[in-house]
Amino acid sequence: MLEPFLVSTGLVAVAEIGDKTQLLAIMLAARFRKPVPIILGILAATLANHGLAATLGFVVAKYLTGPTFQILVGVGFIAMAAWALIPDKEDDDAAAKSAGGVFLTTLVAFFLVEIGDKTQIATTLLAARFQDIAVVAAGTTLGMMLANVPAVFLGEAATKVVPLKYVRIAAAIVFAAIGAWALLAAFIRPGFHV
Repeated sequence: MLEPFLVSTGLVAVAEIGDKTQLLAIMLAARFRKPVPIILGILAATLANHGLAATLGFVVAKYLTGPTFQILVGVGFIAMAAWALIPDKEDDDAAAKSAGGVFLTTLVAFFLVEIGDKTQIATTLLAARFQDIAVVAAGTTLGMMLANVPAVFLGEAATKVVPLKYVRIAAAIVFAAIGAWALLAAFIRPGFHV
């Protein structure tokens, strides 16, 4: 149980740095200057979004088994590695289009911006890999919070500490390593499950 949690946390924390949702956190913090409702909105949106993504990964994995499943998961992680190298663009209109308070604005904006995002897809793949919805969703949510809470408090200065290029490269290496491991398990020892 500890491995899926730690892998999920670490992978998403690294992948989230420089992601469009982190840029959204910075934008919301600059606009509203109320960190607590922003952080609570990020938490609620991530729990909902990643809970759904982990459930999808778990269900899909039930129908695909053996080497075919391992190959699909491996290829998925390698595709995520390539995607991690592509910089995200800030969604300037996300907060402006939302109505309501700071919490509701953050909740809606984060939930919508996270749909189809690499961290959501990573959550789906991790749940398929580890077959544990709650532990993976908890880990990926913690990873999102580890990356976004400092962004809310530090604003744009947080993105200047570490060049985003290097963070994206580190995330790509982690995704590629997990994908390669899954592919090796599928091709070298077909009965072995990673």
